[in-house]
Amino acid sequence: MNCDKNSIIYMDNNATTRVAPEVLEAMLPFFSDCYGNPSSMHNFGGQVGRVVAEARGQVAELLGAEPEEIVFTSCGTESDSTALLSALQTFPEKRHIVTTKVEHPAVKNLCENLGKLTGHQYHTTRLGVAEDGTLNLDSYCESLADNTAIASVMWANNETGVIFPVEEMARFAKEQGILFHTDAVQAVGKIPINMKNNQIDFLSLSGHKLHAPKGIGVLYVRKGTPFVPFLHGGHQEKGRRGGTENVASIVGLGKACELAGRMMAEENTRVRALRDKLEQGLLAAVPKSILNGHAEQRLPNTSNISFEYVEGEAILLHMNLYGICASSGSACTSGSLEPSHVLRAMGVPFTAAHGSIRFSLSVYNTEEEVDFVLTKMPEIISNLRIMSPFWQE
Repeated sequence: MNCDKNSIIYMDNNATTRVAPEVLEAMLPFFSDCYGNPSSMHNFGGQVGRVVAEARGQVAELLGAEPEEIVFTSCGTESDSTALLSALQTFPEKRHIVTTKVEHPAVKNLCENLGKLTGHQYHTTRLGVAEDGTLNLDSYCESLADNTAIASVMWANNETGVIFPVEEMARFAKEQGILFHTDAVQAVGKIPINMKNNQIDFLSLSGHKLHAPKGIGVLYVRKGTPFVPFLHGGHQEKGRRGGTENVASIVGLGKACELAGRMMAEENTRVRALRDKLEQGLLAAVPKSILNGHAEQRLPNTSNISFEYVEGEAILLHMNLYGICASSGSACTSGSLEPSHVLRAMGVPFTAAHGSIRFSLSVYNTEEEVDFVLTKMPEIISNLRIMSPFWQE
């Protein structure tokens, strides 16, 4: 299959990113010549083991962590599940989880299923958010209780890009002897993170959100944090995650983390400027368009805009005719006709929530691409509104 990437304008990087050329180049030898098992005793496997150790150090460097605190997993979802289930097994007498109403389905659905599967022996407090998508710290502190095993709050929201004060929240949890986990899948590589400067116990990241391949993730486990593996098996990952290492993808993730550290300044300057130009242009050119999420307290690459009285799916289909790729809400929920649970939690009106489009940029986007989108989007929305029985000029 040949994908015609030359005819698209890709602004869906919160769903997945392209594998960076440097990452692909670093991975290729481990599909052919360097195929040894890193756990083997012989030199052929041992040299592969040293490369895995090097990648572990590259990930740790980006996070401001120690290499031994990095556990390789298959994805962000596995990392999230591992952290929460580990805490519940560590403290079996504690059956309360604190999270938010705007978490990724990897956390949201796990908490819901835990309640169902255990006959509600486990219960979850889901914190609401303000209209701009921000959290109330007082409400969070009030939700922490003696029977709380873990609090899990995403570092940055995948749909709106809103950043939460997880470092402060982790400190409050630590004061009460409660473990703290953050799903940092969207934040890693876009904003500075230094785990030496906070008290977060667990952090999840996913390679395909920062120009590494799909199928590789990391769970950061702070040194000294009690831990129960999710996947039991061999001695890999120092017994913390069974299964032969996905060497090529681990190498790719290490290289991607190295690149992300170098490109973070660009993410927060050039990419942010492109995001702002796109956003301001759309809000000015399209009547009844609304920015969803805090204007400043968010990731530099993400803009979520609602176009009232139009269906998001219809917008995406018309954008697709011009080769413009974006999302209606999260890629993990876009198959549903229900409005985004994130926008519902923010109180976005029904007429606007259905017409939300998330634009998420990367260092590979250009000003010419933004200009093209700005010429096409007003026309797309205008044409769709003409067909809407609810639209009035």
